[in-house]
Amino acid sequence: MSELVFDELHWKPHHNPWAVAITVTLATFMEVLDTSIANVALPHMAGSLGASQEEATWVLTSYLVSSAIVLPISGWLANRIGRKRFYMTCVAMFTACSLLCGLAQTLPLLIFARILQGLGGGGLATSEQAILADTFPIEKRGQAFALYGMAVVVAPAIGPTFGGWITDNFNWHWIFFINIPVGLLSLYLSNRMVEDPPFLKARKEAAKHLKVDFMGLGLVALGVGLLEFTLDKGQEKDWFGDPMIRVTSILAVCLLIFFAYWEWNHPDPIVDLKLLKNRNFGTAVFLQFFLGMVLFATTVIIPQYVQVLLGYTAERAGMVISPAAFVMMFMMAIAGRTVGKMDPRLMVCIAYIITALGVFNLSQLDLTSSFGHIIELRMLQVIALPFVFIPISTLNYVGVPAAKTNQISALSNFARNLGGSAGTALLTTYIVRMSQVHQTALAANVVPGSVAYTSFMDRVKEILIGHGMASAAAGQVAIGQAYQMMLRQASMLSYKNAFTILGCVVMLLSPLPFLMRLPPKRVPRPAAPSAPAAEPAPEELAVH
Repeated sequence: MSELVFDELHWKPHHNPWAVAITVTLATFMEVLDTSIANVALPHMAGSLGASQEEATWVLTSYLVSSAIVLPISGWLANRIGRKRFYMTCVAMFTACSLLCGLAQTLPLLIFARILQGLGGGGLATSEQAILADTFPIEKRGQAFALYGMAVVVAPAIGPTFGGWITDNFNWHWIFFINIPVGLLSLYLSNRMVEDPPFLKARKEAAKHLKVDFMGLGLVALGVGLLEFTLDKGQEKDWFGDPMIRVTSILAVCLLIFFAYWEWNHPDPIVDLKLLKNRNFGTAVFLQFFLGMVLFATTVIIPQYVQVLLGYTAERAGMVISPAAFVMMFMMAIAGRTVGKMDPRLMVCIAYIITALGVFNLSQLDLTSSFGHIIELRMLQVIALPFVFIPISTLNYVGVPAAKTNQISALSNFARNLGGSAGTALLTTYIVRMSQVHQTALAANVVPGSVAYTSFMDRVKEILIGHGMASAAAGQVAIGQAYQMMLRQASMLSYKNAFTILGCVVMLLSPLPFLMRLPPKRVPRPAAPSAPAAEPAPEELAVH
C-alpha cells in the first residue's frame, strides 16, 4: 500500500513534461478544430452529395452524439486497457476516419465515418487532461493546462474561417484530409513521449479480474446519445411539439436516472459518480457545465447574429470570433503563471464577475454595430475566461486519488461539453420564442394613421417611385419593408434579452468557487516505500 502511495507522489515521466504537453496538445487542436471546421462547408457537402441542407446537418449531429457517448466512459476505458493504449487508439481511429470522411462519395458513408470519428475524438480530451495532471506537479499544472487551453479556445475560433478558406479554394474533402499528417505525427510522438504511471498500470492489472458492466455501458450509451440528439435537434423540430423529440427526451431522462442508480451501487462502475461527493470535484463539474455554456453558446450565437441580422458571410462571421481567440490564448499564458501566486478561488470569482460584465456588454449590439465594435465586445466577453478554466481544471484534482485521474477528466469534460450543447439549445430556443413576443409587441405599436408610420411609408414609396415603380406596387413593397424591419428589430431585441439573462447566470456563479478547498502547499513524503509503519491515512491518499 505504502509503495503504491510512494509511486503516486513521486513518479516522474522519463521525458520532459513540456514535450509531453506539446504532444498531447497537438491532438487536442486537431480534434477541437474538427468540431467547428465542417460547419461552413455544409452547403457544399449537401450540393455535391445530392442531399438537402437538413440532411447534411447530420454530418455535425452524428459527430456530436458519438463523441458525447464516449466522453463519460473514456475514464473507465483508459483504466481498463491502459491510458496510453486508449489514447493512441483514439488518435489512430480519429485519423483513419478522417481519411474515410474525405473519401466519402455518399452522405450515408460520410455520416458513418463521422460517427466513428466522433468515437475516437471524444476520448482524446479526457485522456489528454489526465496525462497532464499526472505529468506535472501540482504547482505547475496551471501552466500545463494553459497550454492545453490555448488549443481548446483557438481551434474552434479559427475553425469556421479556416474551413471556409479551404472550401472556397479547394473542396470540402480537404477539411478532413488535413487531419491525416497531424494525426500521424501525433501517433509517432505519443508512442515515444507518453507513458502510464506505475499506479495506473497496477489499476489496469486489477481491473482485468473485474467483470465488465455491460448494463452500465448500454445505459450510458443510449441515455447520453438520446440526450445529445434531443438538445441538437430540439429547436429544429419545435421541441415537444414533435413526437420524436418527446420520445427521445423521455427515454433519455429515464435511462440516465436508472444509469445513475445502477452505477452508484456497482462495485466497478463505468462512471464513478461517487466522485461527485468530493466537494472540490462536485463544485468544479457544476462550474465546468456553465463554463461550456458561456463559451460554446456565445461562439454559436454571435456569428448567427451577424449573419442573420447584419448580412455577414460565413467567413466574415468567423473573423468576428477569431481575434478573441488570440486574446484568450495570450490570457491563458498569464493565467497559467498566476494560478500558484494567488487564491485560485478568488481568481475564479473575479473572472466570473468580469465575464458577466462582458456578456452584459454584448447586449449593446444593434443593427448598426460595426465590424470592429463587435470584435471589441467579443474580446471583452472572453478576456477573463482563462482565469476560470485553468484554476477550475487545477482544483478538479484536489483531494482525489491519482488512480481516479482518468474518471475526473472524463466527467469534467463531459460536463463542459454538455453545458455547451444545453446552453446553445436553450439560448437558441429562447431567442426564437422571444422574437415572436417582441414581434407582437412591436406590431401593436404600428398604427397606420400615426405620423411616424405614415412618414416612413411615404419616404419608401417616394424612393421606389423614383426608381420607376408604379404607385400601387410601391405601396405594397413599402408595407413589406416595414414588416421586414419589424422582424429584424424583434430578433435584435431577443438577442439582447438572451445576453442579459446569460450575464445574470454567470454573475450568480461568482461566489461558488469558495465552496472548493485549496490544494496542499506541499506534498507529504512517506519515510520509505517499504516501511510498514508509514501506512498513509486516507486523506494522504488524496493529495493528488
